[in-house]
Amino acid sequence: MTNENARLILLRAIFFAAIFSSASGLPCSEAGAQSPEQFYRNKNIDLVIGYTPGGGYDAYGRTVARHMGKHIRGSPNVVPRNMPGGGSRTAAAHVYSVAAKDGLTIGLVDQSLVLQQAVDDPTIRFDLKRFNYIGNAASDSNMVALWHTTGIKTVEDAKKKESIIGSTGPNTTSIIPLTMNRVLGTKFKIIFGYPGANEMNMAQEAGEIEGQASKPWGSWKATRPNLIKEGKINFIVQVALKKASDLPDVPLLIEFATNENDRNLLKLLSAPSTVGRPFFTTPDTLKGRVEALRLGFDATMKDPDFLEEAKRQGLDIEPSSGADLEKVVNDILSTPKAVSNRLADIINSLPK
Repeated sequence: MTNENARLILLRAIFFAAIFSSASGLPCSEAGAQSPEQFYRNKNIDLVIGYTPGGGYDAYGRTVARHMGKHIRGSPNVVPRNMPGGGSRTAAAHVYSVAAKDGLTIGLVDQSLVLQQAVDDPTIRFDLKRFNYIGNAASDSNMVALWHTTGIKTVEDAKKKESIIGSTGPNTTSIIPLTMNRVLGTKFKIIFGYPGANEMNMAQEAGEIEGQASKPWGSWKATRPNLIKEGKINFIVQVALKKASDLPDVPLLIEFATNENDRNLLKLLSAPSTVGRPFFTTPDTLKGRVEALRLGFDATMKDPDFLEEAKRQGLDIEPSSGADLEKVVNDILSTPKAVSNRLADIINSLPK
C-alpha cells in the first residue's frame, strides 16, 4: 500500500467518525469513550453533602447513597462525604471547580443557593445553571418553628414578641426571618454561626436559641419526631408554594402578602422549596454518564428497599427528575430583576 493510499484511508476514517458523532448528537470524545457501565464498574462516586452529619440533608444523602449504586450501570459504590461551610457554598464550589468533570462526584447542597444566585449574591462563585441535575428526592415546606416556651403560636404573635432565631449563614435560615421582619413586621433576632441543622436543633432544645426559620417539614419529622409528638415546637408558617398535605392548618407565607409587590417577593422567597433536596454532578460531564446517573436516581426513588428505609427514618420521598429539577432552577434564575433586586436589598443588609 502506498503512502498516498494509506493517507486516503485515514482521511476517510476520520470523515465517517465525524459523521457518526454528529448523527448521534455526541462530541467525538464522548462517542469514543467507555460506556457508562464500563466506566462506573469498580469505581467510587463521592456524594458531597454540604452540611454536617445529623441534619436533614445528611439524612437524605446517606439514605440515597446506600441504595443508588446498585441502580447505576456498573454498580459503583456511592460514598457520602460531609463538606460543611458557608451554608453549603463550600460543597457547591468543590463540585463546580475542584472535582474532576467525570461523573464521579455528586453534590447535595442547600436549596437556597439558587435563590442567592437569582439575587446576584457575590459569594456565589459558581453558576448553578451549569450543574448537571440528577434529581430531587423531596420537595418540602420550609418551616418557621418556635420553641413552645416562647408562647409564639402565630405570625401575629411573632409581631408582638421578640424571639431568637438560629442561622447557619447567609441562606434561607437568615433570609426568611429577616424578610418576614421587613415585610410583615415580625421581631426575629437572628444569631449566626451554626454549622448545620443538628447543631441548631441542640441549641434550640438547650434554650440557646428559640427557633429556626427554614428547616423543612420532612426533616423535622425525620430528625425530631419526639418534639412534634410532645408539642414542644410551634410551627407558625410554611415557606413554600403549596402546603404540606399533613399540615393543612399552618398558613403559607405568601398568604400574608397585602399587595402584589409583597406577594411577588414572598413567592420568590418560597420558590426554592421546589428545589428540595437537589442531587447534581459536575459541569461538562459526558452526557452518557449524566444519563446513567439520572436513570440510577430515578430507579432508586422507586426501590422498595430504599422506600422502606426512608419510611423508617421518617423521610418524605416526593421525587422530581433531573430534567424537571433543571427547569425549576432555570425558572428561578429567570426571575424579573425588579423582584430579585428588592429581595437582594434585604439580603444585603445581613451582617457580612
